[in-house]
Amino acid sequence: MDIDLLSLIGAAAGGFLGATFGALVAFVFTGFAVIAGVVALLGTDNPAFLDSVIFGPFFGPHISFAGGVAALAYAARRGWITSGRDIVTPMVSLARPSVLLVGAGFGVLGHVVQQAVAATPWFGSRTDSVALTVVLSAIVARIVFGKTGVLGPHVDGLTGWKRFTPNAQHVWLAYQQSPGMALILGLFVGAMSAWSSVTLLAAYPDAGGVIFLGFGVSAASLLFLAFGVQVPATHHITLVSAVAAAGFLTTVGLDPVAAVLVGAAFGGATALVGEIFSRFWLIRGDTHIDPPASAIWPMTTVALLLIPIFS
Repeated sequence: MDIDLLSLIGAAAGGFLGATFGALVAFVFTGFAVIAGVVALLGTDNPAFLDSVIFGPFFGPHISFAGGVAALAYAARRGWITSGRDIVTPMVSLARPSVLLVGAGFGVLGHVVQQAVAATPWFGSRTDSVALTVVLSAIVARIVFGKTGVLGPHVDGLTGWKRFTPNAQHVWLAYQQSPGMALILGLFVGAMSAWSSVTLLAAYPDAGGVIFLGFGVSAASLLFLAFGVQVPATHHITLVSAVAAAGFLTTVGLDPVAAVLVGAAFGGATALVGEIFSRFWLIRGDTHIDPPASAIWPMTTVALLLIPIFS
């Protein structure tokens, strides 16, 4: 595991930064940095910026985004902000040092947990340790600072399967929550990301990080969501579809068209899984547990398990 004093200091600073800007804006920075990292990779063939900065302590979602989510949950518990799911508001606006320090603490937690997950025999190399850490960190934040419990009660007291039905109060992104809308969004956005991955890998076969371009665009697009523009959340779709398409192209040996279609299929499935997780533990809770991150890690595992079988 890569845990030393320098990385812990960086993680504390990254979590503090995520709380300062707010979780969503911190993740938008991740998106722009991914785009810049892919461009840098094309010019230098050196993945250090992607590996160490973007997915490390500086912009890693398991540190900056997770730190922002935890700081928000803490602020809501103390009554300093109305909603513990308001990932848009920068926590520095509260002028409460303790809120930012909670972000720093969860940044360190995120770094340690991600390194532990990545080092887990067999499983660590067959999942997205960053996304799983985002989820685990958010669950811890809800247990420590939330009041609704992990799953949360329904406003109308519904139980059983009806408990998981969205309504006007229990909702994530209403314009993409129907199964049909989620599926078609996943298929076409997944195809876009898969096409980008396949095309760039053909031109730059030694620069595996180029597959993250679609993910960077999706993450950066959430800046408009912070401005109130109803753009979709698609970074789970673009990430998993890119991983699947790249794996089936390079390891299984599919032709590019078939690899793109596989990526599109994984995009559609991942979009549906994201919606399932939004119903499972986001929409009734009083803190944020990220549906895209919840979908990324299991769907990445599915892709990475299927690739060697088909190869």
